[in-house]
Amino acid sequence: MSKHQLRPQGDFPRAGLIRRLAAMFYDFLLCVALIMVVGLIYQQGILRLVYGSEQLLALSQAGALDNDPILGSLLLITLFAFFAKFWTHNGQTLGMQVWGVRIQNRDGSAIDLWQALLRFFIAIGSWLPCGLGYLWMLWDKDQLTWHDRYSESVVVQLPKRKKT
Repeated sequence: MSKHQLRPQGDFPRAGLIRRLAAMFYDFLLCVALIMVVGLIYQQGILRLVYGSEQLLALSQAGALDNDPILGSLLLITLFAFFAKFWTHNGQTLGMQVWGVRIQNRDGSAIDLWQALLRFFIAIGSWLPCGLGYLWMLWDKDQLTWHDRYSESVVVQLPKRKKT
């Protein structure tokens, strides 16, 4: 399967840390809303059908739903699907569109699903040691974070669009 080229094309500079963090904050807000919707559908829709209202209330009050592995897995899959769709389609999540940054391969093509999977999980790991995986770009000669390097992708800053 050939990779599709993203538009606009060009040799764009790497996106800086502040711009990337700002885009992540926007996406964080969207992800919180997405988690709330999926959690509501799962707990008030699916679990209510399975257990019924009274038993679901009893389970909830007993704390039996606090660490639900099915819900945790569903949320992880949902978040990955959110990012993978945007990254592999046009290289930008909604937050990235606002801040004018894009994920792409070095040749300007969209990343594939495997790269998106690597980026997603390694980006989570990049936060664990106090964000060192993100701060790494400040010392890296190519301005790459850990997840950029391992997914063989780059985050570029797009030029501002001219109003017509």
